[in-house]
Amino acid sequence: MIIGVPKEIKDHEYRVSLTPEGVSALRRAGHEVWVEPTAGQGSGFADDEYRKAGASIAGSKEQVFEKAGLIVKVKEPLLAECHLFRPGQVLFTYLHLASFPDLTRTLMDKKVTAIAYETTEAKDGSLPMLKPMSEIAGRMSVQVGAHYLEKTHGGRGVLLHGVPGVESGKVVVLGAGVVGMSAIRIAVGMGTQVTVINLDVERLRYLDDLYQGRIVTCVASLAAIERAVCEADLVIGAVLVPGAKAPKMVSRATVSRMKPGSVVVDVSVDQGGCFETTKPTTHSEPVYVVDGVVHYCVANMPGIVPRTSTLALTNATLPYMVRLASDGVDRAIRADPGLAKGVNVKDGLVTCQGVADAHGLRFTPIL
Repeated sequence: MIIGVPKEIKDHEYRVSLTPEGVSALRRAGHEVWVEPTAGQGSGFADDEYRKAGASIAGSKEQVFEKAGLIVKVKEPLLAECHLFRPGQVLFTYLHLASFPDLTRTLMDKKVTAIAYETTEAKDGSLPMLKPMSEIAGRMSVQVGAHYLEKTHGGRGVLLHGVPGVESGKVVVLGAGVVGMSAIRIAVGMGTQVTVINLDVERLRYLDDLYQGRIVTCVASLAAIERAVCEADLVIGAVLVPGAKAPKMVSRATVSRMKPGSVVVDVSVDQGGCFETTKPTTHSEPVYVVDGVVHYCVANMPGIVPRTSTLALTNATLPYMVRLASDGVDRAIRADPGLAKGVNVKDGLVTCQGVADAHGLRFTPIL
């Protein structure tokens, strides 16, 4: 199979979907790789490194799409790129289609087989290709929140880890999955006052044992969320329902009662966000203010730490790329039900329940 690696064009997106080492692995498996010029530059990989690994450097993005049967990306294609797809082509990337009705319908019309990193499951039910970026975004969320709490950036002027004689900042984490766990780790390490809100009591019990009284755990309820959020300096949205829109955990009314200059970092923005006031932002314009509360809702947070992110991502995605290229899509998804769950759109049909529900479209099971 011919694999195509286009350059990412989302705002301040510096990751690349395949490293030169990944090219070598695909070449050893008997496949051909075409890379758009400077596709890896933002992550520190020069075109010559790809050539030495056995890739062909295309003359343009258009040539990558013309040559390749399997397109591998990092982020969902922008609508401006979609005219380059052709029927039967396979797209392998983060999709988050529950938030993109126009992209969903375009991929359906183009008869593209679109496989999402974020809904592909491992045998144990985990999300192996979502996990590394969730870990990075979760860890970044606290440092980003600390930055925007500074008065010069619109915040209330709170130093999260405090100083002797002055209490540390209060951080609330909504959700205790991979993003939440990563955020908790950094927030606790900074010495903040951390409250974790989650539906699963067993998960909270695990965290309570792990942190030995250094965090407060709370079962999710409207009253608990309102109370904690209104007392917080920083609230991190870390709620995930795989493939579906994130539930709205915090209402506009609750946001209006938050402390002026407090900060929201909604990591779940890719799936629509868990605050009623969430709207996607970019690295060029990362924040906006609602009722005096600073909102950071950048949908590709790991894109600004591209070296770390690209290496972590390709560690997870490369085995699937090799399998898809070597076996073909149909054989690969028949052999791996977890990979089949990654198929969101195929032959003009929506094959992911969460995406179908989000847009009122018919759901067609892939298997």
